[in-house]
Amino acid sequence: MDSKVTEQIFPQNAPPIEELFAEVDGARMRYLRAGSGPPLILLHGLMGYSFSWRFTIPTLSRHARVYAVDSLGTGFSDRPASLDCSVRSGADRLLSFVKSVGVTSFDLLGTSYGGAVAMMAASMCVQHPDLRLRKLILVAPVNPWSPHGRRLAPFLGTKLGSTLFLRSVDHMHWTFPFWLARLFGDPNRIPTGTLEGYVAPVSIPGSFQYAIEVVRHWNDCLQQLETILPQIADVPTLLIWGSADAAVYAQSAEKLRQHFRNCELVVYPGVGHLPYEEVPERFNATLIDFLMRSTFT
Repeated sequence: MDSKVTEQIFPQNAPPIEELFAEVDGARMRYLRAGSGPPLILLHGLMGYSFSWRFTIPTLSRHARVYAVDSLGTGFSDRPASLDCSVRSGADRLLSFVKSVGVTSFDLLGTSYGGAVAMMAASMCVQHPDLRLRKLILVAPVNPWSPHGRRLAPFLGTKLGSTLFLRSVDHMHWTFPFWLARLFGDPNRIPTGTLEGYVAPVSIPGSFQYAIEVVRHWNDCLQQLETILPQIADVPTLLIWGSADAAVYAQSAEKLRQHFRNCELVVYPGVGHLPYEEVPERFNATLIDFLMRSTFT
């Protein structure tokens, strides 16, 4: 990586990143905070956590006050045994977090399953008159027009399916590099330390149970998303996708875009499911341009 690109990803004199905790529904939610300016909430995907934004926070924190959460059940947040893992409950906890840190007006970025939670949270803002969502950024969000998970999720959500998965996953760590590579359009662009970073919190009891509980609600999540889209149609929205996304197909992007009246779609050729890690300098530039603009051009 040359010095110019390094400066774009890790700008000199970037604001320090703080590790903090907030209480949400009686549990501790870990989050990272950096910078000053308009609040920007970053929400990771299903098996991710705030680590996902390690190339985003240093640059974005020069333009915004960035909050990158570890959702309850993931990362280094608590894993309550009775956690409701429906998409609506996840969105409600996100808005509770926003209030707990004293934010009232904010931009929201969600990726993959976090994108689904972000859309649901956007629709629920109308129930919180003390909250104002300015802009919504969705990075390859789970949506009703990408078929991934529709067949597998119901099986994994059964007692048999979840038991088989949980009993076998501890013996399948050797497959993790394969699954990580599938998330990149070009596996040669996987940053050093990525696998180690994602695996770090997996040993905490309850990590995979959280994922199982999410997939139990998978098809209900997709149905609910289609129902609430008219409620967020006027929110200024940016969709970002990689054309080689093997997790949430890029073909679904245009169908999702049509449900927004003020929406821009950016597709990176040859990039996979994690553009903020695969091409972080391009991703950061796209995001800053959108956030800094008052209207679309």
